[in-house]
Amino acid sequence: MLVDKFGRVIDYLRISVTQLCNFKCRYCMPEDGEFNNIGRSNILSYEEMFDFVKICLDNGVKKIRLTGGEPLVRRDIEKFVKMINDYKPDLDLAMTTNGYYLKQKAKVLRESGLKRLNISLDTLDEKKANFIARKDVLNQVLDGINEAVKEGFGIKLNSVVLKGINDNEIIDLLEFARSKNAQIRYIEFMENTHASSDLKGLRKDDILDILSKKYSIKEITKSPNSPSSLFETSDGYKFGIIDPHKHDFCASCNRLRLSADGLLIPCLYYEDGKSIKEAMRSGDYDKAKQILKDVLEAKPEKNKWENDGKGEISSRAFYQTGG
Repeated sequence: MLVDKFGRVIDYLRISVTQLCNFKCRYCMPEDGEFNNIGRSNILSYEEMFDFVKICLDNGVKKIRLTGGEPLVRRDIEKFVKMINDYKPDLDLAMTTNGYYLKQKAKVLRESGLKRLNISLDTLDEKKANFIARKDVLNQVLDGINEAVKEGFGIKLNSVVLKGINDNEIIDLLEFARSKNAQIRYIEFMENTHASSDLKGLRKDDILDILSKKYSIKEITKSPNSPSSLFETSDGYKFGIIDPHKHDFCASCNRLRLSADGLLIPCLYYEDGKSIKEAMRSGDYDKAKQILKDVLEAKPEKNKWENDGKGEISSRAFYQTGG
């Protein structure tokens, strides 16, 4: 079992399999920004990642989520899914994706052992989607969602709520998610130095105020390690709001993050991390285990959105750590 110095059991590993993405979303990358291409030789192979995954699984990790960048831009991602699932078939194995390639990939991912999908859907308006992603994406994403529903995935839809952009779609997005038997999770905009400077987000109370114009809503008990507050409408539909600015957001954090180039990171919004790349490439698994122990020891008590978002802003891009 992995336990940090604050007594939190760490049983969840998020793996960014690539920093690359086929979108350039305004809340992730500035208009003139370019991805930091770290080169193929610096990226861990699936085999190197899997050797570290086995160490984690053997020490109590019960959940793995594959992220990016956009994980589906990495070739043969389904082979990595199968490697993990074959080693531990009862694992909670999930992926976060923008959905663009899901129409082509959903079936093979399901057959390889992927169980759940979180799919980004910030708007149902084609022009707004183009504005946010800086690319014509909505129809492909909707096709991907439909294919994922067809294949029987457990699905959550993630929507970053932006003032003056998609805040008038909050109810429409909930109703769309419910029509797909999916849970919607509204995400407060997370300040970072890579986002467009003119973006402003809505907070949890603002989102609830808008939804309350149509629905009677009550807060319900969430899963102990979930990052989202959970709510239920009077007709039984459950939805979440991820609100990292609140002070208890980190109290039950159970995650570590592995970047595509082998940096093991204790927190999304934290500058420090230690690389396992050399250890994995040399087959020095004892060293990798020590690095895991060191990073666990360095896991901070709180993220850096403290003081209502006026705390320190991280310079590490979300596409490097998987959001």
